[in-house]
Amino acid sequence: MDYDVIIVGGGPAGLSASVYARRANLRTAVIEKLTFGGIITTTDLIENYLGFPAISGADFGKAIQEHAMKYEPDMIQAEVKRVSQVEGGFSVETDSGTFTSKTVIVASGAAPRKLNVPGEAELFGRGVSTCATCDGPFFAKKDVAVVGGGDSALSEGIYLSRLVNKIYLIHRRDQLRAEPILQQRFTGLPNVEFVWNSVVTRIEGEKHVTGILVKNVKTGEERKIDVSAVFVYVGEVPQTDFVDVKKDDHGYIITDENMQSSVPGIFAAGDCRHSLSKQAIISAGEGALAAIAAQMLLEKRLIPQQNA
Repeated sequence: MDYDVIIVGGGPAGLSASVYARRANLRTAVIEKLTFGGIITTTDLIENYLGFPAISGADFGKAIQEHAMKYEPDMIQAEVKRVSQVEGGFSVETDSGTFTSKTVIVASGAAPRKLNVPGEAELFGRGVSTCATCDGPFFAKKDVAVVGGGDSALSEGIYLSRLVNKIYLIHRRDQLRAEPILQQRFTGLPNVEFVWNSVVTRIEGEKHVTGILVKNVKTGEERKIDVSAVFVYVGEVPQTDFVDVKKDDHGYIITDENMQSSVPGIFAAGDCRHSLSKQAIISAGEGALAAIAAQMLLEKRLIPQQNA
């Protein structure tokens, strides 16, 4: 076996797991297909991670990456294609080669969910975005739409409000789902117009976004809104297709209280795992627990559960 533990994903869950695995002297690799630090690096401001009263996502990602690298795990930039059982452990196939490990921790997170409406795919990167901190400055002093009503939609909307002329908040319900403090901040902004009970049915434009068509889900009335960009925050899709373990109806991995999946030796942590809430601080804790459980399994101090 190349490793004692391979961690798939380099966000808060994966990097936290790597710290605990290396402190246990386990041969450890972290495989990340995009950015070490995870998708949280694109967040404007983090205020609810203990020890960091206010820190940008970029700085937070840098801090946790530097902390993890202090313990010298192998950091591999690659996309995992398949995790398979082999004698003595697991084979982890990537687009940069195949590795073997006695245990695997899946901390692959989740990707932004798409609207799946005409114009979205064609105009992605040309006005359609899932990252306000990445693309917001391109639309300074212009009108934009934010689609969604949860924490991401409002926190990124607050960031956008400092740049753009006006925000149309499109939400399919008549009340927001974000945490109360974000709702208080967002609803007090002077340049926000709420479009309640509505969904985007089309994104218009040829070379770039010029507007959206929205439909009221209660009345059926359609309305065109002229905007230069559409920022989409309508949930996430777990990145778990590469591993064959028990999952819920949405693809999130189901584990026991020790983060172990239905396959002994495969653990899951963070946003890819079936859980009550998706928060960086929760992901980090789950990553730590998964690494501890993996260590105990290797030392035969943890009894595998076949039906997690």
